[in-house]
Amino acid sequence: MPIPATLACLCGQVRLRIAGEPVARANCHCQACRDFYATPVFAATAWEPAQVTVAHGAGHVATYHHATRALQRQFCRHCGETLFGINRLGMSVVPNSLFARAAGGTLPEALQPAMHLFYRHRVVDVADDLPKYLDDWDGPLHKAGF
Repeated sequence: MPIPATLACLCGQVRLRIAGEPVARANCHCQACRDFYATPVFAATAWEPAQVTVAHGAGHVATYHHATRALQRQFCRHCGETLFGINRLGMSVVPNSLFARAAGGTLPEALQPAMHLFYRHRVVDVADDLPKYLDDWDGPLHKAGF
């Protein structure tokens, strides 16, 4: 199944255009993502900023800037759905839920998470075979029983 080129918010007022391949595919367990995206694990893909553009409804997009971190989140003013965020590295971070909905309910294989990040900060254990980095992807891995 190909990566959807167009994503829409729940109400359809905003549509995003996606180009190319993601830079990273991950499940993030950090406190910032849990708070910022209101989820125990944030499943998302990271893209170069030019690869994620608002194709329709730019006037309906609102931005929230995190009070203490270099994070921002773009969301639809009508339905409130998060469209994408900008992380501390300046990457556009798109929730996997948008891609799954655009692909008929199943996340395309090319977007499946390849790792867990900040697993030491998890609030739920995840039983899968993906690498579980204790912090960022250049650090140590979680070991069973740790």
